[in-house]
Amino acid sequence: MALVYRPTMQLSGLLFSLLGWVLSCLTTYLPQWKNLNLELNELEIWTMGLWQACVVQEEGGMQCKDFDSFLALPPELRISRILMVFSNGSGLLGLLLSGFGLDCSKIGERQQEQKKRLLLFGGMLFWISGITAIVPVSWVAHSTVQEFWDENIPDIVPRWDFGEALFVGWFAGFCLILGGSLLNCTICSTEVRLSAGHYAVAEQQDRCQCLETETRP
Repeated sequence: MALVYRPTMQLSGLLFSLLGWVLSCLTTYLPQWKNLNLELNELEIWTMGLWQACVVQEEGGMQCKDFDSFLALPPELRISRILMVFSNGSGLLGLLLSGFGLDCSKIGERQQEQKKRLLLFGGMLFWISGITAIVPVSWVAHSTVQEFWDENIPDIVPRWDFGEALFVGWFAGFCLILGGSLLNCTICSTEVRLSAGHYAVAEQQDRCQCLETETRP
């Protein structure tokens, strides 16, 4: 049964990882990490991301401005920017290595041990990518909650709230960890048997060898 589900688990793990990597890249550049609604002007919504701050007007217009200095950002945004870029890079490398390590890949068909190592390393990279995507998102969410309930800030001061990018980032990290887990689980299963075409070729070669042996004096 493991022989039947192994290629399916590998493809499922790769697809989950691909989805998580795409969402992780999207989270990195989305400006909706934090949202701010102004009670004095409900027609405008302010958003903040890792790279820029934007204001969205009810008419549908959106104006964004890039941050002038990296060092001027809050600590959670500086570290989050670094971790998200690292997450995207490790996820891309994991996709490349895992693609070569799949059983259905024709590359290195006779080097199963090497393919196993590529698959294992790719799965570990997906774990690293998922963790480094969840950590900054959770950190920004934690700091947002602390600021929201800070009693030292007057009530008349607007408070930042969770943005849509945080939820996308959490889902991306979950998909990356799940995809890496599925890929690594297939390594523990038994070896993949040859396909029907390989069996036919092997059987034909055995018959030829038998005929050669019988015809010899």
